[in-house]
Formats: sequence, structure tokens, C-alpha cells
Amino acid sequence: MTAAKKVVKKKIQFWGTGRRKKAIARVRIIPGGNGNIVINKRGIDDYFALETLKFIVRQPLTLTETLDKFDVAVNVNGGGTTGQAGAIRHGIARALCEADAAYRPALKAAGFLTRDPRMKERKKYGLHKARKAPQFSKR
Repeated sequence: MTAAKKVVKKKIQFWGTGRRKKAIARVRIIPGGNGNIVINKRGIDDYFALETLKFIVRQPLTLTETLDKFDVAVNVNGGGTTGQAGAIRHGIARALCEADAAYRPALKAAGFLTRDPRMKERKKYGLHKARKAPQFSKR
């Protein structure tokens, strides 16, 4: 008996990691798709309720006119919904640069490749939150 060789066709895909506040998004874009965006195994319409968040996620794809050329699969955790949307946008922009370096100038000019450095400020002792102080009374 001869051993049959298995021919495994490797799927081409591009990865990008996006971060904002506490949210981390691992983004995978697959060429030849029809524009499906899946976030944590749910569709974008199921995951994000607000249209503004869906718009933020689609911004890099609409800028590069690749909305219907790639399928996007995202695994995101941490943070809130707005932070997650920003992290996904950052990850998609990075993955598009991996796919084609010609997209980089447009994405850079729009600010999608820049990591937003704003983070939550740490709580200080003697205060309720980072800056909120207890009520002051003279007597």
C-alpha cells in the first residue's frame, strides 16, 4: 500500500494587533472575502449596537476601498465598547499594512496607525478616585 499524500492548501491571511485603553484586539483579515466582519464569533451588527461604533470599525476599510475585498475576524477583550471599537480599528489598519504597503500613507494620514496613548489614571491614596477628593469642611 502506498501512502497517499495530503495536499493542504494554506489560507492566506494577515494579522494585526490593535490596542486602546484596556482593550486588545487580535485582527485577522482574509483576502477574497465579501466584507463579513465577525467579532468574538458574532456579527458586527450583533456585537455593536451603536451605528457610530460600527462606523469606527469600518473606517480603515472604507478609506482604502477594500470593504468588500476582505473578510475580517476579530478576537477582542478588555475595556468597554468604545475602547474595543478603537482597538479593532487600529488592528484592521495594521493588518491592511501587512496585506499591502501601498495603504500605509493613507492610513497614517488618517491617524489609524497611531496608538492612542490615553489610559485611565491610577487611584491615589487619600482620594476616592484618581482626582476626586473627599468633601472638605472647614470645621
